[in-house]
Amino acid sequence: MFAARIALLAVVCAGVAGAHVGSPDVFFQGQAGPYKVLVAIRPPDVIPGVAQVEIRALTAGVDKVEVTPMPMTGEASKHPPMADVAGRSSVDPNFYEGSLWLMGFGSWKVKVRVTGRAGAGEMQVPVPALAYKTKPMETGVEYFLFGMMVFLTVGMVAIAGSAVREAELEPGAAGAGWGLRPVLTMLGLSVLLVLVLWKGKTWWGYEAADHAEQIYKPLTLNATLQGDSQLQLQLQDPGWFASRKLDDLATDHGHLMHLFLLRWPAMDRVYHLHPEQTAAGYFATDLPAIPAGTYRAYGDIVHENGLAETAVGNVTLPDVTGRPPGPDDAAGRAGAEPTAGASFNLDNGYKMVWKREAAGTFATRRVRMFTFALEGPDGKPAGGMEPYMGMGGHAEFVGADGTVFAHVHPTGSVSMASVKVASNEEMLRMHESVVGNEVSFPYGLPKVGRYRVFVQMKHAGKVETGAFDLEAK
Repeated sequence: MFAARIALLAVVCAGVAGAHVGSPDVFFQGQAGPYKVLVAIRPPDVIPGVAQVEIRALTAGVDKVEVTPMPMTGEASKHPPMADVAGRSSVDPNFYEGSLWLMGFGSWKVKVRVTGRAGAGEMQVPVPALAYKTKPMETGVEYFLFGMMVFLTVGMVAIAGSAVREAELEPGAAGAGWGLRPVLTMLGLSVLLVLVLWKGKTWWGYEAADHAEQIYKPLTLNATLQGDSQLQLQLQDPGWFASRKLDDLATDHGHLMHLFLLRWPAMDRVYHLHPEQTAAGYFATDLPAIPAGTYRAYGDIVHENGLAETAVGNVTLPDVTGRPPGPDDAAGRAGAEPTAGASFNLDNGYKMVWKREAAGTFATRRVRMFTFALEGPDGKPAGGMEPYMGMGGHAEFVGADGTVFAHVHPTGSVSMASVKVASNEEMLRMHESVVGNEVSFPYGLPKVGRYRVFVQMKHAGKVETGAFDLEAK
């Protein structure tokens, strides 16, 4: 019976991404000197590949935007290539877009340089450069190349045979029949060309296998319940790059891991917890009071090179009495059925309000601001607001099918630990949010489907969690 109470099932989620699950696009809002800008970067799913960059100037007076890709760390980060000038939209003068090559795997950043009436300013946007698949050759191109190979092979054999045959003739003599020497030459060259082609095919197979080894493989999160309430976690590497480590983690908002537990599939309970590292790749946390059920676990971590990852697993828990939550921990509840309401009732008459433009569905992969406000029982803005781990709030966008999970801040989908690696301390402070009763999150829904959004804001020493549903089409 005790064993049944701590049953565990760890799985790898169907969607993959570097910093999130199934949400590869990068969104970042910050200051490039005197200019506030909103940047959306859509990384390629193969490396090397081309990333699409979109920049919206939120401050007037911008004349020019330049973008430069470079590795986050290492010697290459000190020698950036020439900047590309982002094209200005003929319809919207505040909108710029461009494309950049990401040539290597790992943690990259895009330097955005803005010039205008107020001078010039820069900011760095972290970008994971990860290969998620291998793109096959198009059928038409494959047939064309095969035809060219046959044509060139036959042509080379024919030319060699004709050259040997003609060399045996006296000057001015008419061509005669094919002798033994030209035929043997053609046979010998045919064998040589077949061997060369076979060797080339073998080399191509080795290259394809090497590339397949570089396809990103996400970390797995295994969990076991020890005693009545301690959850022990283990990060498992399925084998990706040999250079991937688990002893090089950086603190993000003061914690090495941000753990999210969602009761699945209802998503009617959510917990934002912060386990402590006990050894490289191992964590533990004392759970708060949690009702029984199967929970999907998402563990956000950031490596010292700025690369953020989300490990995924499932765990079945009994009723846990637990301990009081920590100062940065949060817990929330919602209905099992989706709702389209823009208001979520909290304790003591407080409520969280989603300031949406209009009800309805949302377009995919289009960045927009999701704005929420905390109101008191009198309907007025809540007082006593406090920063929640250095931010005005945190939000989690979760797909109903489990293939999307994104932990988003008022600055966007980029972790602050990654920003710290990419930028200096002064620039990091420029990205900090102003704390008030209202908070906005820039994000773009990655795919069609239903989503639940959990929002955490802190006031009077308590972290409040609201839940809202939406649909993307």
